[in-house]
Amino acid sequence: MWANAKAAPNQTKNLGMTAPISTAGCEGRDLELTAELEETLKPHGCFETEEELNHRMDVLSRLNDLVRKWIKETSVSKNMPESMAENVGGKIFAYGSYRLGVHNKGADIDTLCVAPRHILREDYFSTFLDMIRIQDEVTDLRPVPDAFVPVIKFCFDGIDIDLVFARLALKEVDDHQDLSDPMLLKNLDPKCVRSLNGCRVTDEILKQVPNVEHFRLTLRCIKLWAKKHGIYSNVMGFLGGVSWAMLVARVCQLYPNAAPSTLLQKFFLVFLKWQWPQPVLLKKPEDFGLGFPVWDPRYNVADRFHVMPIITPAYPQQNSTFNVSNSTLKVMQAEFQSSLTVCEDILAGKATWEKIFEPPNFFCKYRHFIVLEASSGSEEDQLTWEGLVESKVRHLVANLEREAISLAHVWPKSYRSLIDGCEKVCCYWFIGLKVELKEGNSSGQLDLTTPIKAFTDIVMRSAIQINVWKTGMKIVADYKKRKELKEYLPHDEHWKLKSDRNKSIEKIPAPATTTVTAALSPNSAAALLAEGTAAKLTTQTSEERKRSLSMMDTEAATPPPKKCNLENGENEVTEEVAETEATENPQENGAA
Repeated sequence: MWANAKAAPNQTKNLGMTAPISTAGCEGRDLELTAELEETLKPHGCFETEEELNHRMDVLSRLNDLVRKWIKETSVSKNMPESMAENVGGKIFAYGSYRLGVHNKGADIDTLCVAPRHILREDYFSTFLDMIRIQDEVTDLRPVPDAFVPVIKFCFDGIDIDLVFARLALKEVDDHQDLSDPMLLKNLDPKCVRSLNGCRVTDEILKQVPNVEHFRLTLRCIKLWAKKHGIYSNVMGFLGGVSWAMLVARVCQLYPNAAPSTLLQKFFLVFLKWQWPQPVLLKKPEDFGLGFPVWDPRYNVADRFHVMPIITPAYPQQNSTFNVSNSTLKVMQAEFQSSLTVCEDILAGKATWEKIFEPPNFFCKYRHFIVLEASSGSEEDQLTWEGLVESKVRHLVANLEREAISLAHVWPKSYRSLIDGCEKVCCYWFIGLKVELKEGNSSGQLDLTTPIKAFTDIVMRSAIQINVWKTGMKIVADYKKRKELKEYLPHDEHWKLKSDRNKSIEKIPAPATTTVTAALSPNSAAALLAEGTAAKLTTQTSEERKRSLSMMDTEAATPPPKKCNLENGENEVTEEVAETEATENPQENGAA
């Protein structure tokens, strides 16, 4: 496509909060590099075949027919005349990566079921659930009615579907229903507003980019790059798909006529130099007076503490990156820096695009690690427990930042146990640590008891509140030196533990730990840790270093096996973070 493409006419309309940095158009070399970039993406499963795309469209069409049938039957059951029920409509909308046109092979589809005002959420999680349960095409059905955005997850004819629900204050929802009008949100409950927000934000992003095709290819590159570099995870404190999309859209606004090969390099440059916490905005925020909370640090005190605000362009505007911490921001800035250098080499002909997607070795960047283990008594329990612990790991990172930990870097992909029979009931996450002992700490010791206890308390309270805790569920946090991680990693990944002696690594005290025990049962909260014990990073004997910082179920006679290792599905993660200078971009001064 790009090899034979001609440079598109330059855009004259400015989008975004500021004027573009450059309106220079594509040149022949830019298009050649873009064609090479697109070819580089293909082996990574970034594009679907025509047949696969048609299958997705067919699945959405059949799902839309099911929704309309359900709404008609539910309307009749509520004493609506059949002639009227025939016309009340109902519609399925797609959003997320599929709507943006950047989904990968095998990706799920985020969908929204929009119903007229007489159809309730209670109907959705009862009669509609019953209807799709009996469909031959439907498998792996899992309703989550109590989620922040209530959802039904299932697989429809081989395609994973996440289906949320919203009812509009309208008598009918026809095939041409437009969701862009913010006045549709009037008098809706917050769950419906949050459900509608996915579609509204996705559509608004596409409206705010000057060239959709350039935006899509650049976003495909950034999504693959972020996954390979271990920084694609909203729940772990990095960025999710919509946040990366908004960053790419902002770069497209600043360089409206640039080719994707250029946009990729500018992406790393712009956000390396960005003066966070200056917000990224695609358009001027609007308030329609409907009473919904919007991101505004002038009035909302909590908004002032967001370290990397990226604001959704549709009302009500929200910060999509409130999970980002100082550590995760530093990790992403380090990746921007290293990838910018690689891009410059590629544009100079010194490297190929494959290099930008090579993951750095996470394990060789740190000497000190916390190994966080989540285990349970059954495969079904593990799915629930693993999801809960994963959703709270960012709190452990935040707690560690309050100690003498200058950087706590979690690799977002878990490793499965290598012990026979444990693969589905035990998993691990690794957190790399950079330690900077405070002045006056002559003992060379760092007590980690407090952050660990606080983290365990959070997990404990959450497990009890949402009623998911079961006997056998455990979390264990062990301090390990890099060379001690062999027992957790598959044999073919042991090479990752070899230090790169050509790179300077900060000299810090060799840590040691003593054991901390916390009960994880509904009758004893994590605060009931063994009295007088402490977790320490200090200069000690190697024998003492073998002691671990653990949190385990006191009902168990022995802790769960720690030899469990997980196979990391992605290649290992990001570089140790060097403090990155964030110089303010003069083009963005008005964005706040």
